Amino acid sequence: MQYGLYLAAEGAHAQSMRLETLANNLANVNTMGFKRQLALFAARPSEAVAEGIAQPGDGSINDLGGGVSVLATLTDFAPGPLKTTGSPTDLAIDGSSFFVVSKHGVPMLTRAGAFMFNQDAVLTDPTGDPVLNDNNQPIQIDPEGGPWQFTPDGGVVQSGDIQYLAMVRPRSPDDLVRHGENMFEALEPPVATPLEDRHVLVGQLEQSGVQPTSEMVELIETTRAFEANTSMMRNYDQMLSTLVDRVLKE
Repeated sequence: MQYGLYLAAEGAHAQSMRLETLANNLANVNTMGFKRQLALFAARPSEAVAEGIAQPGDGSINDLGGGVSVLATLTDFAPGPLKTTGSPTDLAIDGSSFFVVSKHGVPMLTRAGAFMFNQDAVLTDPTGDPVLNDNNQPIQIDPEGGPWQFTPDGGVVQSGDIQYLAMVRPRSPDDLVRHGENMFEALEPPVATPLEDRHVLVGQLEQSGVQPTSEMVELIETTRAFEANTSMMRNYDQMLSTLVDRVLKE
């Protein structure tokens, strides 16, 4: 009976973690460049199997499953839908690359290309952090240098001179650590995207990768699973209380 209580408690804990992940996804449904997260579950073996006392599949009581646990939280890096804005400093990447923004001196990777030139003619993100070029320096134009424009290969041209935005790819998605809503730090130095593979859409923005309808369906499903596990916990608790009362009365 206690074993069943532990299984239900572990199931409730796993579903609670999944609820938190889904709630965070839904909270960022309108965040540019946001990548949805996935709670990855794994079946737990029994304690005896985990400790090597019993072998899985031996059919004994020690081979009972150990419930489920949250193995990890993964990020889905699939590209989000595009929105046309018409702004000359809004940029979206066609491909798997990332822009690079210097945040407190640390290079951060992002797919959110809502950029602007500040009063010093430095290209920044909405929080004022500078966007870096392919030499890891802030991109700056000459306020008196005349017209400028972004090119389809991720450069900004002014008076015949061109600066290329830094565009990189992580060596592995596992190298990226999430910071905030749409920023990632690379644990290993990322690889620069070759010029022929740089494809930038000017006047467009990549939206959140969250699909509200599917996330809501998963949220409802997870809520019901959580309630089922907590209900089982209450039932086991009542059964244990009844058993103890009967024992004490004898």
